[in-house]
Amino acid sequence: MPTYLYECKSCGRFEKFQNIKDEPLEECPECGGKVKRIIGAPGIIFKGSNFYVNQENKKSEKKEKKNKENTDKAS
Repeated sequence: MPTYLYECKSCGRFEKFQNIKDEPLEECPECGGKVKRIIGAPGIIFKGSNFYVNQENKKSEKKEKKNKENTDKAS
């Protein structure tokens, strides 16, 4: 389910998990005030490991950095 970001003038911003077919919220769940949906934020949220395209690159960079540090210490 997508996460949508809403803004209430009284309470501030909050996130809501909703089905993509659900209508946007019109009332704040905290104060009952009028809310508007913020388009384009927060975007897609990936939680957990193995979701990032560049994750493998980060592992390689860490290995290269560690190898370089070990080489520098040996010199």
